[in-house]
Amino acid sequence: MNDSNANNPDGNVLFSGTMKVAENLKFNESGLQEWFGDNISSAGKILKIAQFKGGQSNPTYKITTEKQQFVLRRKPPGVLLPSAHAVDREYKVMTALQQSRVPVPKTYGLCEDEEVIGTPFFVMDFLDGNIYWDLLLGDKSQTERSDIYASKNNVIAQLHMVDYESVGLSDYGKPGNYIARQVSRWTKQYIASETQDIAAMNKLIDWLPSNIPDEDETSIVHGDYRLDNMVFNANNNVMGVLDWELSTLGHPIADFNYHCISWRNIPDLADEKFCNENGIPTEKEYRNMYSEITGKNLDEHWEFYTIFNIFKLAGILQGIMGRVRDGTAASKHAEDRGNQVAPLAEAAWELVEKNYK
Repeated sequence: MNDSNANNPDGNVLFSGTMKVAENLKFNESGLQEWFGDNISSAGKILKIAQFKGGQSNPTYKITTEKQQFVLRRKPPGVLLPSAHAVDREYKVMTALQQSRVPVPKTYGLCEDEEVIGTPFFVMDFLDGNIYWDLLLGDKSQTERSDIYASKNNVIAQLHMVDYESVGLSDYGKPGNYIARQVSRWTKQYIASETQDIAAMNKLIDWLPSNIPDEDETSIVHGDYRLDNMVFNANNNVMGVLDWELSTLGHPIADFNYHCISWRNIPDLADEKFCNENGIPTEKEYRNMYSEITGKNLDEHWEFYTIFNIFKLAGILQGIMGRVRDGTAASKHAEDRGNQVAPLAEAAWELVEKNYK
């Protein structure tokens, strides 16, 4: 994870790089040093701890030691929503995927003893690569954009083809009924985090359960797969996928659809002419790339999955607003993201009315 802002010409300095650890997110450094001594003795003495500006759900730190650089992910302190901030699950899935075709950082250990630094945490490799926040990749050439999108597509396809039983993840989630369980989960989380009454969100909560497609399959799903949750190397290939907090066993098409929403809510990506001129695949071309790798047909229920995933995204962002309300949000752009909930819900309901009424 490149902690400079060189890869953010569009001004995303708020979201990338490191900063001094926020006062409310400081922890017992001597406790961490002792844990390193017991678990990663080759690392040597810890020289510096900095906080990444992103990672508002689970606070994330860059740990520089005498020998190496690491990343630490921890549960935030304070009152937390049930089942949220599951760093133990992140650690489990990333460790299980080490030998697969899915690139993930090497993991070094999980600490569930809250006495060490105050909350559970895990440690993984620091990846010295590039993180891109701009889906239009304005500073890249046509070929570079094409390569980045192709690598992003291939990695999620590879993830959905992993045999979850053979990598030890049979108990990572419940196979089947993923959409119904997700609708229930995000409805509950939305209600627990609610800060205002949003009519479109209420309509979606009523509509979704009775309109789930009668099709089911199970794979490992990332749950929040997007461009800024992956690190790219100099050849524009994904070298590591990050932020596995929402991963589980689930429906691969729903997971793939989630990161395709950008073709709907970014006007330039919705413009096929723009995409063709800039080396970016159109939504249809991107879907076809995934289908060619996986053999899956995405056409029949694509619009339902789009509605479902916009609802899910609104639920995620409302959770951030809830943490702003409760004083546990770890990122200063959290409130800005939370303010997107109402427009997202309204966009999803418009798709219901367009496709199902």
